[in-house]
Amino acid sequence: MIEYVLLGCGFAIPAGIQPGPLQAYLFSRVSTNGWKRTLPAALAPVFSDIPIIILALSVLGRFPADVLQWVRLTGGIFLIYLGLSIIRQLARPIRSETIQPQSARNTIFQAAFINLLNPNPYLAWVLILGPALTRAWHQHPLCAASLLAAFYGTMIFVLGGSIYLFGTTQFLSHRVQKNLTLGSGICLVLLGGYQIAAGLASIVAA
Repeated sequence: MIEYVLLGCGFAIPAGIQPGPLQAYLFSRVSTNGWKRTLPAALAPVFSDIPIIILALSVLGRFPADVLQWVRLTGGIFLIYLGLSIIRQLARPIRSETIQPQSARNTIFQAAFINLLNPNPYLAWVLILGPALTRAWHQHPLCAASLLAAFYGTMIFVLGGSIYLFGTTQFLSHRVQKNLTLGSGICLVLLGGYQIAAGLASIVAA
């Protein structure tokens, strides 16, 4: 069982800290909502990965490889939409109040949707976690449960810690907060463009 715990923790740490669409979105929300309102969004992978796991363990392995690239294209478009929305929000006249915060429920929904349209979780479950979970289940259901608990427990901890640490920027000046929010919005647009370019390149090369 310990090997599956180590696998889950070891795979979740780099997945949680590496820059990506979900991390960029969470940081952009911290800049506008604060870390307390954004913290529940650390649970987003739990919700988004349910259909991903089902697909990975049942039908996704039978699909052509370019299916993931179309998912990447869709995710890239959505990332650009979110990034432009953040930039447009900053362009509005700001009086004495701060930027209107977004509800925690909407933040979780959007974060889960971003992760659902990110090809990396699909690849992870098809190539690594899916086969490991199958092996663990054949050994004992508790082994499979330990893998899932270790992976998602570590992922939530890493994302939550990142949100909290980045939330210290709320104590900086309003100008710094605005610049960080703008940078996050631009980062989302750039990530969306990269997703689209990489998806199109893979589709053309196929």
